[in-house]
Amino acid sequence: MLNSPARIVLHRHRPVSIRRNVFRLSMPVLLSSLFQRLVSIVDIFLTGGLGAAAIAATGLGQLLMFVTMTVFWGLATGATVVIAHLWGAGRREEARRAAYVSCLVCLAMTAACTAAGTAWGGDIARMMGTAPDVQALAADYIRLVFLGLVWTTGLNILSAIMQGAGDTRTPMEAIILVNILHVALAWPLIYGTLGFPALGVKGAAIAINSSEFVGFSYLLIQAVRKRYLAFGRPDGWLFGMVWRVGWPVALERVAQQSGQLFYSSFIIGYGTGAYAAHQIGISIESLSFMPGAGMGIAAATLMGQALGARKLRRARISHNEALRLAVVVMTLMALVFFCAPHYLIGLFTHDGDVIAKGSVFLRLVAFAQVPLALSFVYAGSLRGAGDTFYVFIVTLVAMWGIRVALSWVAAEWLHLSLYAVWGVFLIDWYFRGAAFAWRYHKRDLHGIAV
Repeated sequence: MLNSPARIVLHRHRPVSIRRNVFRLSMPVLLSSLFQRLVSIVDIFLTGGLGAAAIAATGLGQLLMFVTMTVFWGLATGATVVIAHLWGAGRREEARRAAYVSCLVCLAMTAACTAAGTAWGGDIARMMGTAPDVQALAADYIRLVFLGLVWTTGLNILSAIMQGAGDTRTPMEAIILVNILHVALAWPLIYGTLGFPALGVKGAAIAINSSEFVGFSYLLIQAVRKRYLAFGRPDGWLFGMVWRVGWPVALERVAQQSGQLFYSSFIIGYGTGAYAAHQIGISIESLSFMPGAGMGIAAATLMGQALGARKLRRARISHNEALRLAVVVMTLMALVFFCAPHYLIGLFTHDGDVIAKGSVFLRLVAFAQVPLALSFVYAGSLRGAGDTFYVFIVTLVAMWGIRVALSWVAAEWLHLSLYAVWGVFLIDWYFRGAAFAWRYHKRDLHGIAV
């Protein structure tokens, strides 16, 4: 009888320890995601002084980079999930070999994408129907950021490897270093201060490349020092495990970002001011992604490690704690977006038309925060359990069957206002949140584990 109360106390406090674990993993990821996104936001902020064309060109270049990174995010997710399962099962040498082969594949993919981006990036800007002044600026920015793509992809894959092993602090340290260097370099390179030439949007791209090189070097040194990589002959079967999980994620990101590219083309049709407002709004909105994205990665890591160790109850509790935290934080973000949109947009530009349009965008975004929280965490848990194909299918249907299709109807067929086209993304995110939640609660974790 004496043992029973003790077991009850441990049982009651177990969610508390898991909540701490969620915080331990998610807070560095949240900060890493925040600081990683700040690199793009700082470029939009600093180039804002050059005018709407510079904002649109920088935003377009960043969008093309996000589209390119889709396949790499698939590889990174596969590496995170497989390494988390192997790490949780105590098979750490295999986890290190999986990390090494993931890095080699990442390097080969980067070489191909760099060649394609530097050759055709400017042509894509023209195909999207941008104004001539935007095209010229975007071509320069795109060419330079693709020349430094290897540092971006290297940061991405090494961060994913460490997150799978449960180390989210080291990637956070690297991205903070990247941000400090980026801010120190971007302002003088864009505007020609401190003895540097005034390079405009070219300076923004050079600042990104230089700072990410330093961040990648730091992560590589730490990965070797902490023995997250096992160098040697590549193991094809381990890469097969990574790719079985990662290829649906790659397709999911391709569907998401290519759809976003088409969606943005509808916005461009409403003028440079509308697209500048859209890009500023996206930059601000991305800050609200960070809590959800952090909790989603924490859910994926904890789910993978728990399933690798065959601790299903711990996996479910981890998911619930991550979901609770994401909903609370993103609800607070919704209140900020709804109540103070003019002040947020005004930080980036003094153009009255851009501020007015961007404020409407942020108020619409406020209503998407809770479904975004649900989508991030439920999708993260499903990925951690290896159910990445379903996440891909839902993303494909939501982006192309809802957002792109309805935006085309609104903009090209019915000729509705810009705000109607923006409102379509609300339908998209509510659908995703419901679809991911349904799948998670319907499926048995035994049935979808890697």
